[in-house]
Amino acid sequence: MTDAAPDLARQPLECAINRAGGGRPIPGNTVRLLIDGPDAYAAMLDVIAGARRWIHFENYIIRSDEEGWRFAEALAARAREGLAVRVLYDWLGSVGTSRSFWRFLRSAGVEVRSFHPPALFDILSMLSRNHRKLVAADGARAVMGGLCIGCEWTGGEAPDRQPWRDTAMLVEGPAAAALDQAFAVTWVVAGGTIPPEHAMGQAPGVGHAEVRVVAGEPGRERVYRVIELLAAGSVERLWITDAYLVAPPRLFQALQDAAEDGVDVRLLVPGSSDIPFIRNLTRIGYRDLLRSGVRIFEWDGPMLHAKTISVDGRWGRVGSSNLNASSLLGNYELDVLAEDPALAEALERQFRLDIARSREVSRRQLRGPRPISQRLPSALTHLEPAAPVVYRRGRREVRHRAVLALRTLASNARRSVFGPLSVALLILAALFLLLPRVTALGFGIVCAWLALGAAREAFRRRAEKPEPASNAESLPRV
Repeated sequence: MTDAAPDLARQPLECAINRAGGGRPIPGNTVRLLIDGPDAYAAMLDVIAGARRWIHFENYIIRSDEEGWRFAEALAARAREGLAVRVLYDWLGSVGTSRSFWRFLRSAGVEVRSFHPPALFDILSMLSRNHRKLVAADGARAVMGGLCIGCEWTGGEAPDRQPWRDTAMLVEGPAAAALDQAFAVTWVVAGGTIPPEHAMGQAPGVGHAEVRVVAGEPGRERVYRVIELLAAGSVERLWITDAYLVAPPRLFQALQDAAEDGVDVRLLVPGSSDIPFIRNLTRIGYRDLLRSGVRIFEWDGPMLHAKTISVDGRWGRVGSSNLNASSLLGNYELDVLAEDPALAEALERQFRLDIARSREVSRRQLRGPRPISQRLPSALTHLEPAAPVVYRRGRREVRHRAVLALRTLASNARRSVFGPLSVALLILAALFLLLPRVTALGFGIVCAWLALGAAREAFRRRAEKPEPASNAESLPRV
């Protein structure tokens, strides 16, 4: 037996995380936390400017606004210098980006690809999106995290707007090569090819951080299982920041179990969201979490878009995966889990700063006769912060929050979710009753379309060989 075997036997949690995440930790890296768009974008542009051989750039949303054009010009300039520049965007996420934006990049020599554009019978591809956010150069340096490319992340030109709250990470060292290889997989899925010499970067060790690259793919549940293991293995603290938290039942239960076992479990979520429906779904689960001892904070500022976890001052996770079924089960995602006390401390420090600008959610009994009020569900309310939160909202946010203020926190969530569902079902019922032939014809066409798509997927899977289907999957792992 080798010397490493007894050591591994003493670390069952690490072994389980390795298997769930699809790889062992990569030593010899330097990692740096990047807070909000201005800091993260500066690091991304520095990676682009410092590249010597190739640049790989992928993102769910790349807008053709001021910030998008700033990146386009930087990428185009490097392509004109002779570097291989590849840009991969998600068709759905970037559906609003102007065609002239992509033409400009292509005319400069940048190879641009769209991920999963609409296909008539390829139903699964339309449901599975590329939600990754990555800028990598030469397999040596990379920036990844939760930030898309757009003025929301910098505040734009409006003087009264603040940037969205988000987190990214700069990775330098051998783990950057693994991030580059993750790009190669999605590039091949989008129909491209990458020369082996552009996907086999071997960066020398430059630090002491051990980094696991968790490249999420549809159906593999990699980051899902990793987060479950982190929750199950947490001893003291489990602090989570998430933008669109609608945790699947297994993960929801893992958070409750940890809190009931005495772990300090805290959740930081948006108070107001760019997708209010998701925010309302998040609120439906508050009571069960609060009963188990989980503390919940709602961010009282511009949109909170970060996706981070810190555990016991030892583990730090930054990535693109939200804690919902879409990210955990269906999308291509990219996360980094570092076993680095310095990073975990930085994440905890930022978490404390963030909850200082948030309002904690609590429960209170409804007013009324005691025998009745004790049997009714408790109402949700916000605790008053220890210090007033100073934040100047833009006009759009003021209008948005004015509408939200007309409703109560306790009842709004369920009404906002089930109300539209009830209306949609009533409309569907009316169509079947009033226009049975037309509605049945439409329903039949949809069923036939789904059947053809399912048949295509069944035959495609039967025709697949057991060997890896892409040259990227056969690349050596670092």
